[in-house]
Amino acid sequence: MLAVMLAGCSSGGSDLPPLEARATGPYLLDAGDTVRVIVFGNEDLSREYTVDGAGAISIPLLGPVNARGLSARQLESDLETQLGTEILVDPSVSVQVVTFRPFYILGEVQRPGQFPYVNEMTVLTAVALAGGYTYRAEKDYVKVTRKIGDEAVEGRAEPNSFVQPGDVIYVYERLF
Repeated sequence: MLAVMLAGCSSGGSDLPPLEARATGPYLLDAGDTVRVIVFGNEDLSREYTVDGAGAISIPLLGPVNARGLSARQLESDLETQLGTEILVDPSVSVQVVTFRPFYILGEVQRPGQFPYVNEMTVLTAVALAGGYTYRAEKDYVKVTRKIGDEAVEGRAEPNSFVQPGDVIYVYERLF
């Protein structure tokens, strides 16, 4: 009887599947990322661009160019192709990510909200940016909602699990 009562008192999230391992391969762009595009020999096209909600960057003379789901190298290649067929002769383009899209943290932290992503960030680092745990926080695991392709996937993550740009982290309240 006591075991049944205690099982009912456990905090949420313990039944979630473990969060998938961090994706390997190049970083894929999405809304909220800022990229620096350098078109060699053309300062008018070289600047920083933010990927909009539709997943595109707006390049002068080209208009919207899809960036969502592309790596920086793939975007370079697409821009070289489009610029080469429409505007320039044999363009050379460089693209680098300047600012990653933010992550979000909710629940039992001191300052829930949106925060800038930092490379190699863990759940514990994210909690520290949010001012630390409240005294009621479940510190052994959190729920992470992550966009993978066109789907939002939820999973349980440990304090040393890696966070990715755009993740939504929820810190549960412990009941005892």
